[in-house]
Order: sequence, then C-alpha cells, then structure tokens
Amino acid sequence: MSAKNSGGKRAARERMAEQREHQRAAEKRRRTVLAVLSVLGVLVVAGGIAVLVNNNGDEGSESDGPLVYPKHTAGKDRLAIIDGRSAAPVTLTVYEDFRCPACQAFEKTYSKTIHELVDSGQLKAEYRLVTLIDNNLKGHGSLNAANAAACSAGSDDFRAYHDVLYANQPPESTDDYGDKDKLKELAKKVPGLDTKDFADCVDDGRYNPWVVKSDKAFMTSGHDSTPTVLLDGKSIFGQGLDLTPEKLKQQVAAAAKG
Repeated sequence: MSAKNSGGKRAARERMAEQREHQRAAEKRRRTVLAVLSVLGVLVVAGGIAVLVNNNGDEGSESDGPLVYPKHTAGKDRLAIIDGRSAAPVTLTVYEDFRCPACQAFEKTYSKTIHELVDSGQLKAEYRLVTLIDNNLKGHGSLNAANAAACSAGSDDFRAYHDVLYANQPPESTDDYGDKDKLKELAKKVPGLDTKDFADCVDDGRYNPWVVKSDKAFMTSGHDSTPTVLLDGKSIFGQGLDLTPEKLKQQVAAAAKG
C-alpha cells in the first residue's frame, strides 16, 4: 500500500471518529435539554397547582376583598363587636370561635347573666371572633360563621344570631358551619334577619378580611385558647378560676366600684 493510500485511509478513519464524537456530544446535549425541559414542566405544573391551592384553599385570605368593618365595632383596629353601652363602667372581653365546644359551654352557662348585666348598663361585652378550629382541624366553619355573625350586626341582630349559632352548634369535626346555606337557614330563627342583604353578605364573605385580621390579632395577643374571657383585661375564666354566674355578677360590681 502506498503512503498516499495509507494516509487517506487514516484521514478517513479520523474523520469518522470525529463524526461519531460529534454525534455522541450532540446526543448528550439532546438528553440534557430534554431532562431540563422535563424538570421545568414539572415545576410549571406544580406551580399551577400551588396557585390553585392558594386561590381556592384559603377562603379567609385578606385578598378576598377590601377590609370592611362590621357595625358596632370598636377597640384597637375596630376588631371587637360591642354589645352594650359604650359608657358602661366595666368591659367583658370574650375571644370565641363558633366551632368551639368550650365556647358553647361558656355561653350556655353565662350568656343569660351577661345579657342581664349588659341590659342593666353595668357591663359592656366585646366579642372578638377567631378561627382557631379552622386553623387546627381545617375547614371554613369558624370563618363563615364569624362572617355571618358580623353580617348580623348590620341589622342590630348580633346578640340574637350569636346565641342562635351556639344553640345550634354542630360537632366541631363536621364543619357544618362551612356550609353557608346552613348559616342562612339559621337566620330564620332571628326575626327580621332573613333578608337578601344578610344572605348576600354571607355568600360573598363580606367581612372575611376583617375576621382574618381579628384572628391574627388573637394569635399575637398572648392568648392561645377559646374561650378567653377577660374582665377589664384580667382573665376570669379557665383552669383554676372558679367562676359562676353569681361570682361574675360580684366581680362586675366590684370592678365598677374599683
């Protein structure tokens, strides 16, 4: 074989080897691009799911609408719904959750006495609505019921509807108050409350942002359970505190004198 032929074959082999190397490199780049696109596709889908969850799973987010204050609200940031005369000498503060069984037990024992003290001008009650059970067990019953209660304040029916919600409270695990139709149905138990404005207020979650703001304030208040009951800022109900309706009357009288 001549040197010329030998050199030509060697050059051909080198070109083929070089071509194969280019092909391997191109294939490697193709696999890399496909892998990157696959990961990006997963991230895009996951991001879409996250957006859907954020948009649909948090009914109480502050982005649901403008911050609107219910009627008869007062206190810091107007987060308390007031029952009673503003000039009453003593203030009872109740942090409560309409899904909370302990709150229902408190209401059954003390609501009659509280109403008597409020109506006589000795006491004003301020109710601060929270969503502790929703936060712990999930669901929207605490939020929806709190919004509905705030809606009832618009027609001066907060006390009556508040008591109806506790008298008909479902088991906390069922989240029945997550059903807005249930909350509207209960309005029929309060004369004059079953109106289109009330139904619209419940349906559109008019006060959801206010409820969320109230709940956030509770979370930073230093209190961690419901009901939390304070008389002029001092805790009077709970473990180690032997409160009775009669003792509540006595404490209110003593606070008024002091």
